Amino acid sequence: MVTGIVLGLVFGAANAYLGLRVGLTVSASIPAAVLTVAVFRLLGRKGTILEANISQTIGSASTSLATGTIFTIPALFLWGVAPPYLQVVALCFLGAVLGLSAMIPLRRLLIVDAHAELPYPEGTACAEVLRATAADSSGSVWIFRGMAVGALVKIVIALFFLMPGEVGMALPFLPKAELAIELAPALLAVGYILGYRQSGVLVAGSIVSSLVLIPLIAFIGQGLAAPLFPETVKLVSAMSTGEIWSRYVRYIGAGAVAAAGILTVLKNLPTMAGAFLAVVKGVRGGTKEGEAGPVDRTDRDLPGGFVFGGIAFVVLSAALVPGIFSGGMGPLPRAVCAAGVGVFGVLFVAVAARIVGIVGVSSQPTSGITLVTLIAIASLFAAAGWTDGNARAAVLTVGTIVAIAASKAGDISQDLKTGWLVGATPARQQLGQLIGASFACWGVAATVLLLGSAYTFGTKEIPAPQATLMKTIIEGVLSGALPWGLVLSGAGLSVAVILCGISGLAFAIGVYLPLASMAPIFVGGCARALVERAQKGLPPSESDAGVLAASGLVAGEGLAGVLVAALVALRVAPKGRPPLVAGVPGEALTFLVLLAVCAFLVQAGRRSSSAPGQPSSS
Repeated sequence: MVTGIVLGLVFGAANAYLGLRVGLTVSASIPAAVLTVAVFRLLGRKGTILEANISQTIGSASTSLATGTIFTIPALFLWGVAPPYLQVVALCFLGAVLGLSAMIPLRRLLIVDAHAELPYPEGTACAEVLRATAADSSGSVWIFRGMAVGALVKIVIALFFLMPGEVGMALPFLPKAELAIELAPALLAVGYILGYRQSGVLVAGSIVSSLVLIPLIAFIGQGLAAPLFPETVKLVSAMSTGEIWSRYVRYIGAGAVAAAGILTVLKNLPTMAGAFLAVVKGVRGGTKEGEAGPVDRTDRDLPGGFVFGGIAFVVLSAALVPGIFSGGMGPLPRAVCAAGVGVFGVLFVAVAARIVGIVGVSSQPTSGITLVTLIAIASLFAAAGWTDGNARAAVLTVGTIVAIAASKAGDISQDLKTGWLVGATPARQQLGQLIGASFACWGVAATVLLLGSAYTFGTKEIPAPQATLMKTIIEGVLSGALPWGLVLSGAGLSVAVILCGISGLAFAIGVYLPLASMAPIFVGGCARALVERAQKGLPPSESDAGVLAASGLVAGEGLAGVLVAALVALRVAPKGRPPLVAGVPGEALTFLVLLAVCAFLVQAGRRSSSAPGQPSSS
């Protein structure tokens, strides 16, 4: 249990940092499983596979909390309403309890009865990793190596300022067009984990933004004698590349992300309806339907009283406790917000638990779920005439709880699948998730607030893209001043790529984020492609050392980023300064380090093709 709690705090902080950088998080289940076995061996005891499973379940509980928090809370900072620490902790905990409680009735239906239909890819893979590492924990060394490499590179760039953290160049034939790449081990790792195709879709969206939309707007605007809406002061010809993105492309990207997320939800409406009905009829206490007597250990859930009690606790706490929702609203608005949490929370828990069984946690449409919730609650507020700054903050915190609940449902679904495959007790896993969330909510909240105090959300250091998107949508719905022409243009882009059979959400995220952040993700995907090409024709490995090394890179850079943020907040270290090695030598050094990290990932990945006890093919 202690191992799981510590791992949860580590990966919660790392995922919060990563999510605030690029709006994506990675699953902690597999690295937590490997590290658990490694810790057991370090302590001189082998441990059972069930002990490793419960530790991994507790350790992975933090990912969902980080996802929901980074999607919303930074927007409060952008509005100048920095939330108190205890409020963020409470929002995280309530979202976790809601997601866990509403998922329990679905466990038997989705995990057991629909085994052939819903593979739950991360859960199945994690079970295989647990079986493999229970016999051989050598793969864990790559996680520790990755953590060391990720932390070292981050500290060298952000604390010692040895070299530039980003290299870029302007293209002479396209107005305001720029190519850039950031030296970020965590982003390289994300690309490796996603693979070549998914990372290629991400960078494709960013290329459209940087090399098509920005030059096109600059070309059209260079002959205008008046500001182009929604800008009211500055001419397009006088704008920098960043200003064109902020005033125009940002709204196109917001429309693309919103449309892709909402279309993903609509596409899964049949699944939503069936899963939601299962919530109603799925609560069968501690026995199987139609059976009496004791239940097998491997089929025992937490009792139905916990299900109803947990949901009621969340809704009543949200409605009756002042300060849960931001904005200091009165009893009636708080009741509307609490009702929204109950209705959308339970509904989208069923949606998420089903969807992740097919596409996995990394592809679940949490942003779309959050957007639908925010648009619905904001529309109710607008109809009631509650449109001031307090109303915006209240609507946003409804989205926080629902986003965490949906993400938590997806997370625990994968863990329950793992447990079912290795013979664990579901009730103990569910209790472990509750314990993990009870501790992780403090760490995730502290990480987000620390980064918010050390840097400014929405800037190059911490872009917080998902929260910026949510802020834009809420402001537009409540004020009626959204530049719909740009937003709908972005929606058209998403529809076009979806019709081509491409992931609309991945492409839209690329449109919304700068090329400098997407390029290293693509480079990481290329490294994965090199490894897979070298492994063609070889039997599949039970655990991919490259993925473990990539997980270590994410954790290492994330923890180092939190450390640097703490030093900046304490005024021990500066936010930035010119690099010690500048100019062409500095850029060359940046490229060399980038290539070295890629080589590290390729080396780790190629180790996976070696049979245990045999030398690597490298």
